[in-house]
Amino acid sequence: MESSTTPKLILDNLSDKSRACISNLQTYFQSQKGLDLSHTKFKLAAVLVLLYEQDGLLRVLLTTRSKLLRTHAGQTALPGGKKDPADPNLIATAFREAHEEVSLPDPCESVFFLGTLDPFISLHKLLVTPVVAYLSDSSLLSTLKAADGEVSQIFSHPLEAILDPSVCLSENLVAKGSEDWPYEDELYNTSDSVVAMLNNTSYRMHRFRTSASPIKGLTADILIRTAQIGYNKPPVYERYAPNQLQHIMDVIQAITSP
Repeated sequence: MESSTTPKLILDNLSDKSRACISNLQTYFQSQKGLDLSHTKFKLAAVLVLLYEQDGLLRVLLTTRSKLLRTHAGQTALPGGKKDPADPNLIATAFREAHEEVSLPDPCESVFFLGTLDPFISLHKLLVTPVVAYLSDSSLLSTLKAADGEVSQIFSHPLEAILDPSVCLSENLVAKGSEDWPYEDELYNTSDSVVAMLNNTSYRMHRFRTSASPIKGLTADILIRTAQIGYNKPPVYERYAPNQLQHIMDVIQAITSP
């Protein structure tokens, strides 16, 4: 894993839109101090948001979890998991888990660490820190291998399609009405529900149709945040349920305060 500064030569090889996205992410991360998680009683976890360019579009590496797993079976996930006592930090956690789940080399000279987002709260009371990185050599993807019993498939999705689902109209998407997209909506589906962890306020579930399992829940939330920073624009849909954002901020502050 390289430093947090992506070499100019790497950026010069990107399309204008991809270059701007990576640059915006770098600028954002350089301006952030990060939250102190040393006082929280929540268990810590990290996921890897690995970006790479293909045909002028930034894509994000995703997995479908095995249906044999006890939690979130068959759901879309970013490579990641709980922090191990031996992990020096959450960045190491994300890369270790990516190595275990999809055989991403660790360290890897083609992977450039960009930064970390503030943690997200999972419904299993985990504080999940997204670790964002850029893969400069997409040929490495052909060497990845899904971990038996953990990952059923590896796939990708255009990052910008998380803000505007119409971007993925040219993708080879799963069939409507299938197990992986049982909705009438063409590309995007949403619903609001009351969640106890958010002080019984509403949570907006976003679902995105893909070439594999749908992107939804925490994974969708993380990618929405990443895409908003990178592309410096809001999504074409309404992001939050009424009062959801304020409650999220209140809960995060409460669990990260000494």
